Amino acid sequence: MSVRILRETLMHSHPQTGAATSGDTTPDEVDRTYRKVFFRLIPLLFLCYVISYIDRVNISFAKLQFMHDLGFSESTYGLGAGLFFIGYVLFEVPSNLWMQRVGARRTLVRIMFAWGLASSLMMFVRTPTQFYAMRFLLGVTEAGFFPGIIFYLSCWFPGARRARVTAFLMMATAVAGIIGGPMSGFIMTRLAGVGGLPGWQWLFLLEGVPAVTLGIFAFFYLGDSPAEVRWLSDREKALISRELLADEQSKHSGHLDGLRGALANPRVYLAAIVYFAVMMPFNAIGFWAPTIIRDLGVANVLDVGLLSALVFIAAAIGTYVVGASSDRMMERRWHVAGSAAATAAAFALLPAAGHNVTIGVCLLALAAAASYGCFVVFWTIPQTFLPRSSAAGGIAMITSLGGTGGFVSPAFVGWTKMQTGSAEFGLIGLAVVLMAGVVLMLIVFPATGAKPATGQAPSGNAPSQPEFGHTHR
Repeated sequence: MSVRILRETLMHSHPQTGAATSGDTTPDEVDRTYRKVFFRLIPLLFLCYVISYIDRVNISFAKLQFMHDLGFSESTYGLGAGLFFIGYVLFEVPSNLWMQRVGARRTLVRIMFAWGLASSLMMFVRTPTQFYAMRFLLGVTEAGFFPGIIFYLSCWFPGARRARVTAFLMMATAVAGIIGGPMSGFIMTRLAGVGGLPGWQWLFLLEGVPAVTLGIFAFFYLGDSPAEVRWLSDREKALISRELLADEQSKHSGHLDGLRGALANPRVYLAAIVYFAVMMPFNAIGFWAPTIIRDLGVANVLDVGLLSALVFIAAAIGTYVVGASSDRMMERRWHVAGSAAATAAAFALLPAAGHNVTIGVCLLALAAAASYGCFVVFWTIPQTFLPRSSAAGGIAMITSLGGTGGFVSPAFVGWTKMQTGSAEFGLIGLAVVLMAGVVLMLIVFPATGAKPATGQAPSGNAPSQPEFGHTHR
């Protein structure tokens, strides 16, 4: 599956701008240049994103042991899990604006070193207050990582290529679930009692180390922009520069000025509302899937990890299938809406699964596939209506405002589980919010004919990459 996405990403047609392919530059040369950029940057960014997501949600597995050891309630866990996003939201915009000043390398090493250390220090938590403080700190240290990567991609890839590159990168969340589940289950079962430490302490300690190591490596490996790296020729640098300039000039929203431009753009706020609704079930799956699987009657932590891996394999498939279908049909709105409806239906049916592990895991897998597909198509929005001059601020605003759904989601499910004894009823509430957000999207973004972003017909045999906000059906 990942190989197919990689092949389509690398072979994706060149952007349809005369400026980008002027003179003696050939389409093959353009493809070779971006293939070179892809292999240089994306594998490392992908791995960093995998590690960040594992460190964010590994608490969902640690919960299966420390709830008993520390005497925490379900609502304490839900609130602590959600507090990560409060720290993330409060420091996200400053982090990304600072990235524009100091560059990607310094920003990534700062973020990854700090969050890896904070993740490992979670092993010393003993009280609810300490738990809340450390989850908040983890959010503060990771703030700006995801929107920073999205902005970083805009410094290297024009919009016609960036959508599929971003889709490939976003598969990291699903891969993190595939890897993180079995790995967390293995650590917690095999290392429990070693050195007098319970398994959940080993989990936090060991899974925080890779972030620190990768952050240091990224500082020496990455370049802040094409102009600064040695592994591109002057001709390749000029090619990328021309395409980025042409891509910037083709955007209808005009040239805005940093955060001020993002604040003045009403689309930022509308996208944030939709993102809030999309984030609710997306995060719930990451933070509550192990608990739901355990409640189905699976007692062994390693078995929970293996079954959760199946859920995230489905998430990876959904990311590809929904994203590829959206690109192929040049349609965004109804792919988001259809994915949201499938997520809501799966959540609504979960209580009926009872203790049937097969049905319960299949419903979770369907919800994950649809939710992740919905998430990846949504993220074609900000990259298309925000010019690069305000991209960092705009993306950070959307993830900050809409990302509050990340706090509400686990806290709400935890509170619901305390009241009803079942997390599934909390998921139904999230499904209602998701559908309300999708209805708002269908009303706010009108259906228009699909057109290339430049307003001109594509040339050659390369289809124009559709853009959310300009190419709805």
